[in-house]
Amino acid sequence: MAVEVAAAQEKPSHPGLFRIVRQGPPEAFSSKLVAERDYEKGAAIVKLEGLTPGPKRYSSVQISENEHIELNSDLLYMNHSCNPSTHMDVDHLAIVALHDLKAGDELTFFYPSTEWDMAQPFACWCGSEKCIKTVKGAQHLPTETLKQFVLSKHIQELIAQRDSQ
Repeated sequence: MAVEVAAAQEKPSHPGLFRIVRQGPPEAFSSKLVAERDYEKGAAIVKLEGLTPGPKRYSSVQISENEHIELNSDLLYMNHSCNPSTHMDVDHLAIVALHDLKAGDELTFFYPSTEWDMAQPFACWCGSEKCIKTVKGAQHLPTETLKQFVLSKHIQELIAQRDSQ
């Protein structure tokens, strides 16, 4: 059963754009982020603001070869999917819809699109036909697999370096 976050201490960071939905106990890591309105393919769902630089962690997002940021918002609940609904555009600091989205659709992104080597790898549960099974970062995936996804510029550059050796 899905339960929307309603605790007073958990004020939504982007009301009207998306919301957190919790399913099961907190230790199950089964929360998700869902759209609160419709978005057209290519639309910027939100600009990334209030970011802080930090070390590579399970909660950080890689924005260049050597830099990571913390999102400091409900975007922390955006899950990985091998069939993502959004792209995290770290060059323009925006979350962009990859296809038309309806209110209630889950907002997901392909973590290796920004992450070269994950701080905390995990098993993927997305169930997509093109599921990569274990999410470790782009470094651990074949170039042919990565070509199926929208990738950040720094990931494209790191792939080119790897493949030229």
